Amino acid sequence: MDPTIIALAKAAGLDKALAEFPDDVQAAAEQALNNAGAVLVPTDPTVEPWPPMRAGLGL
Repeated sequence: MDPTIIALAKAAGLDKALAEFPDDVQAAAEQALNNAGAVLVPTDPTVEPWPPMRAGLGL
């Protein structure tokens, strides 16, 4: 398994899943890495992808 995937899994607290289901962890990581380009990251850090969450609005 790729050491980067192992490091990311451990950083995410997936030690038990990594030990019991290494193939599943690897498949999930590969799928996430292959789809990472589909996520649009805002170029302006002050822009939110949706309105701020406020209690009471739209109720």
